[in-house]
Amino acid sequence: MAARPTWKGYLKISLVNIPVRVFPSSDSAASISFNQLHTECQTRIKQKRWCPTCDREVDRTEIAKGYEFDKGRYVVLEDEDIAKVRPESTRIINLVKFTSDENIDPVYLEKSYYLAPDGAVASGAYAVMREAMKGKAGVGKLAISGREYLVVVRPRDRGLVMHTLKRATEVRSMDAIDELDQLPEQANPAEIELARQVMGNFEGDLDLADYRDEYQAELQKMIDAKVAGEDFVAAPEDAPEKVVNLMEALRKSLDQVSAAKKKTAKADLPKRAAAKSKPKKRAAG
Repeated sequence: MAARPTWKGYLKISLVNIPVRVFPSSDSAASISFNQLHTECQTRIKQKRWCPTCDREVDRTEIAKGYEFDKGRYVVLEDEDIAKVRPESTRIINLVKFTSDENIDPVYLEKSYYLAPDGAVASGAYAVMREAMKGKAGVGKLAISGREYLVVVRPRDRGLVMHTLKRATEVRSMDAIDELDQLPEQANPAEIELARQVMGNFEGDLDLADYRDEYQAELQKMIDAKVAGEDFVAAPEDAPEKVVNLMEALRKSLDQVSAAKKKTAKADLPKRAAAKSKPKKRAAG
């Protein structure tokens, strides 16, 4: 199924306005979801809109938006009232600041969206700006889902990706974590070097497609067993071994990796030998 845009407007860079569409980057259907059931009869629960003053269920057409400006006092807002609130960010993503892509701290990233050109005419300008932005990140604002977000836009693959950002006031300082005060003034240099060697054995190209959601997989197995009327045996829980001697644990890690590499190399030897001894086919004369 083709993705549907959640917002349409313009990407603005100085005097250049590019019609764009915003698409969610995540797929909510990829995760298992649950419904609320009545335990007695297994019927799906319905949420009713109930007015305690009138003591009756209220139809959707009878519901209005209200803002509580004082305790128990509301001002009613119609859709026409809200439609009048149209700052620039409701229709334009104005990139007012550019910085190196490396300057964007991941702790501020919230949701991710894809930006695509809206129409063939916009494609040319879109492609130019995508290429010009390589290594850079543009910062601006976007009003979406009833809230104005600070956003950052940067190139990704064939297009542009946009992240909504947390405000500076929404990110807690690490100084608020008291446990970090227990850290030593200086870590052991020998242990640091050994830790780097251990990590070096696991370095390589990253492909997130290599990693699957083990929790979702186990959850699906349990659901399938319940549907089939079978028992599901939970995997035994092994408590992680506590590290008493860090240097010893690091050395054991290196030994374990070395042993695994030797085992893999021995297993590959017969395959390489068979490949070398295999006679070459003669060309038909």
